[in-house]
Amino acid sequence: MQQDDRINLLLVDDQPAKLLSYEVILRDLGANLFKASSAKEALQLLLKNEFAVVLIDVCMPELDGFELAAMIRGHPRFSEVAIIFISAVLLNDADRLRGYEMGAVDYVPVPVIPEVLRAKVRVFAELYRKTRQLAQLNRDLERRVTERTAELESSNERLQESEQQLRLATEAAEVGLWDVDTVTDTLFWPPRVKAMFGISPDVPVAMVDFFAGIHPDDKEAIGTAYAAACDPDQRALYDVEYRTVGKEDSVVRWVAAKGRGIFDADGQCVRVLGTAIDITKRKQAEERQMLLAREVDHRARNALAVVQAIVRLTRSATVPEYVAAVEGRIRSLAQAHTLLSQSRWEGADIARLVDEELAAYRVPGSKRISISGPPVFIAPDKAQILALALHELATNSAKYGALSSPDAQLDLSWKIEPGLVSLIWSEAGGPPVRAPAEQGFGTKIINATVKHQCGGDVRFDWRPEGLICTLFVPFKTSDDTGQPGAPRSMSDNLVQLGNGDRKRVMLVEDETLIGMMMRDMLVELGLFVVGPICSVTEAHRALDGQQYDGVILDLNLSGEMVYPIADLLEQRGTPFAFVTGYGSESLERRFAHVPLLQKPIVRETLTILVQNHFLPKLEKEISPERAAMPMARTGVRSVH
Repeated sequence: MQQDDRINLLLVDDQPAKLLSYEVILRDLGANLFKASSAKEALQLLLKNEFAVVLIDVCMPELDGFELAAMIRGHPRFSEVAIIFISAVLLNDADRLRGYEMGAVDYVPVPVIPEVLRAKVRVFAELYRKTRQLAQLNRDLERRVTERTAELESSNERLQESEQQLRLATEAAEVGLWDVDTVTDTLFWPPRVKAMFGISPDVPVAMVDFFAGIHPDDKEAIGTAYAAACDPDQRALYDVEYRTVGKEDSVVRWVAAKGRGIFDADGQCVRVLGTAIDITKRKQAEERQMLLAREVDHRARNALAVVQAIVRLTRSATVPEYVAAVEGRIRSLAQAHTLLSQSRWEGADIARLVDEELAAYRVPGSKRISISGPPVFIAPDKAQILALALHELATNSAKYGALSSPDAQLDLSWKIEPGLVSLIWSEAGGPPVRAPAEQGFGTKIINATVKHQCGGDVRFDWRPEGLICTLFVPFKTSDDTGQPGAPRSMSDNLVQLGNGDRKRVMLVEDETLIGMMMRDMLVELGLFVVGPICSVTEAHRALDGQQYDGVILDLNLSGEMVYPIADLLEQRGTPFAFVTGYGSESLERRFAHVPLLQKPIVRETLTILVQNHFLPKLEKEISPERAAMPMARTGVRSVH
């Protein structure tokens, strides 16, 4: 027996011989035996120790056994102690009843039979031992329950804190959680996810709402990703971006969703859990950024194409004069570009534009140049046209007019009229002026850009005392042909030879210099060119009752897409191609088969385009070597 299992027994009798006999009888019980010869001594031992059984002699001096038992039972510590009375006197029923009332559990008569005494004490000793063990077990259980309860409370607090953090994180990140029970085919959506599908928070949802809310173009990809996530062999991450069409508001939104399948012991997918984020703003920002990049690329290509046209179209008697003319025109465009960049391409102030163009001709202290006019802010495309026109007027004046003489006077003024601004360039006091026998290149540029690209008008008054040139630049275009503000075809103002046996090609290009350059290239290839035409309206008129062997269409004409003309050409079966500063991604899908020529234009590229798509039998001006050039190297997109 372990030391911890030993119990205490108290033997109380005023006769030492009887105490010794009890000790001998009970020593094999494995208990600690305490002896007391009086009630007082017994009480002292009880206060210092804990006993399982107390044997009390009934007949003792001072306090008898009944009185001692009553005192023991009266103390809270000893209320459960087993008391056995030992008596040499024959007790009647009244005495026995009194003993039981005092808390006794049994009686042992004298003479004491050792086996009986030992058996009775053993029973109560074992009962005490088991009770004590049970109490210990109860205490241990209570302790474990207390610890477990504290642990669960702590875990619950951590869980609640974690849930709160997750809720705050999902709310801050605008993340919606979703749960699909694949066994019952039920769906859990919080209000945030419902909002991504255009559904009110209190409206119940099912899987049919999920699939019905997917944009038609994204349904196949969603179905494939969801099936892979539920496949026990793949168990793929459900990671998709798709568009939704709002059930109640029909608004198209972008959603990024991620999730994982949960599989049972048999490998069957029983649930799919995941997150969803509304990424509509991000997609819109990406789209704006992409559009901005395309626009920057478009403007850069168009600028290069204009420079290319200036280089190709400029004519001079000597190389130095040619270099000076090209540099001057490019510098004029660059100055206008700088002003437009400062205004974020919203427009340019005419006064600053004029100052920049005439700065090189000003003399400190001299008043030979006079500038006046109200504040006027014009659109970017018209600012570049006006800058180039002013440059040509200034260059001509520096060579032959008022700016070539220090005593001459140049007055430049402008005023606002209904729908347009008119600028008056007036020279006086310079060399005598006479009207030229034919238009020079500068005059052609002014007429072409202001009249036909800008939709304005130009009036030259070649007076002997000095040139007066009036430029009418519209604020907005109108559809009234022949009036300022209506872009017109250049075909009537450019020299055209008879058609003869040459193939007819219509050229639609709103950037006049680029159109003039492309026209020259096409004429060099032996074609009869109608154009450049600057608007969709004029292109419709040019097609009315006319047949062409091919048509080249600038994709964007002053903000208006040229697709109506392309549709008409397809109906007629007339071959055509697009030319643009944008990339091929800007084309509508239905025109993916149409050749695309990117600016700046390369003559060899244009040659291959004509050879392969317009005039397969044409051999003039096209060498076998050029015709054999691979399309990927020339920049023409092949026909799909």
